[in-house]
Amino acid sequence: MTRMGAGLLATAGLICAVASCGAETSSASAPKEVTWEEPAEYTYTLTSSEGERSLIGRFRITVRDGKVTEAVGLDDSARGFVERTPDQVPTLGALLGELKQARSDNADIAEAEYAADGHPERIFLDWDENAVDDEERYVVESYEGEVSLRRSSGKVVMR
Repeated sequence: MTRMGAGLLATAGLICAVASCGAETSSASAPKEVTWEEPAEYTYTLTSSEGERSLIGRFRITVRDGKVTEAVGLDDSARGFVERTPDQVPTLGALLGELKQARSDNADIAEAEYAADGHPERIFLDWDENAVDDEERYVVESYEGEVSLRRSSGKVVMR
């Protein structure tokens, strides 16, 4: 083989390797399933934005026994929502249910980012990229999960 042939072969191999790496990266960006068990009690701050819907604003939410027991609107939009429809303020489980449903219904975009403990930090849904105002963006902050300390066998148990 000539030097030029060897050089072309090496260049072709490099191009294939780079193209292959790109393919691996895109498949790795597929939605990853995160296992998180919603605790019975927790609090969090939810910022809900985008789209033409009533659940818009910033909320401080308390969940007990898996149900929203207190919701405080932190801005005018959220206060109005809580006054009109307090039973529609979502738990994190409900938001994850929306994400699951969007994926099941083949929404154009159904993405989430998770904290180290597995609870959702960001959820973005766009049912139809060609439709106007059907997006939903949720940002979860100040999450405080239920923590109990039990001294059995010298272990600390987190629930």
